[in-house]
Amino acid sequence: MVPVRKSTKRVFSGDFTPSRKRRRCLPLSVSPAPESVVVVGGADLLDSIPDDLVVSILCKLGSTSRCPADFINVLMTCKRLNGLAMNPLVLSRLSPKAIAVKAHNWSEYSHRFLKRCVDAGSLEASYTLGMIRFYCLQNRGNGASLMAKAAISSHAPALYSLAVIQFNGSGGSKNDKDLRAGVALCARAAFLGHVDALRELGHCLQDGYGVPQNVSEGRRFLVQANARELAAVLSSGMQARSTWLTLSQPPPVPSHGQGCPLLSDFGCNVPAPETHPANKFLAEWFAVRGGENPGDGLRLCSHAGCGRPETRKHEFRRCSVCGVVNYCSRACQALDWKLRHKMDCAPVERWIDEGEGGEGNVQIDGNGNGDNGLLPMS
Repeated sequence: MVPVRKSTKRVFSGDFTPSRKRRRCLPLSVSPAPESVVVVGGADLLDSIPDDLVVSILCKLGSTSRCPADFINVLMTCKRLNGLAMNPLVLSRLSPKAIAVKAHNWSEYSHRFLKRCVDAGSLEASYTLGMIRFYCLQNRGNGASLMAKAAISSHAPALYSLAVIQFNGSGGSKNDKDLRAGVALCARAAFLGHVDALRELGHCLQDGYGVPQNVSEGRRFLVQANARELAAVLSSGMQARSTWLTLSQPPPVPSHGQGCPLLSDFGCNVPAPETHPANKFLAEWFAVRGGENPGDGLRLCSHAGCGRPETRKHEFRRCSVCGVVNYCSRACQALDWKLRHKMDCAPVERWIDEGEGGEGNVQIDGNGNGDNGLLPMS
């Protein structure tokens, strides 16, 4: 029995020890990586991807960015991505939200970046910078030329903005109004599917403003505008899908300042359209610098989603019922009426602004002669 005991001790005191087990597992934990992921000489796997492929990926990222941070984070990643992200092909395809600038963050660097995007061929940057220069920096000629550059390439918002400028004679005198040119620009933007242009053109035809009056054709354009609004809601996945159609009873008018449903011209309950970043910049710019009064007795368009200011006194047309609010276009009047002004508008016996110099008037015929009165909404 003694030898058996000795042999048992030898089994547990032999080569099979815990230290030996750790030494055997150690080579597995430090085994060489596959050749495809080996880092040689400090090189990164990103360096092995061709520049053309990286630029293509950055173009896709820039065109789908939902805020400037999505693009800025790429610039801050590494030196190579910073250089490739500033490629003209990438800059030309940035989404409107990727180049959206906050008014309180406006700086010379922001100005140069937008200019660089313009030079790269970005239509959105041309339109945004054109709006900023025309209305905020009061560089009328250069701002209008930038918007025209985008409009020539069939940029619908730029076409519509130029139409508003022609309707109002913005940047000039009352005699600089060109209603026919405004209608032509509106028609081009409407052909491209711009909802505000469709609505503006419909009201122009109904009122005979700058074009021979044709009520039935005007209603057709308004129906098209509403149809596009509904299509945008149905394709957006918003919660408003379940309540988008309310034909029998209009919804209650929401309180001020809330993003609530907007009743379109023919009774469809759809959410208010999202404001373009350029219009948001205008609204923020003048809110920081004096609220509703841009200075020198000028006024902002009363539609909160517009942001356009007057470029001369009494440039915008007033509500012919109350005379309190003013709008740069019939489209803004229609949107603001359904959103809030329907509850605020109170008729008065007579309203005449003093010191208008003959430019404003109280007529409500809207007959295309350049009068500043707006037809009442119903």
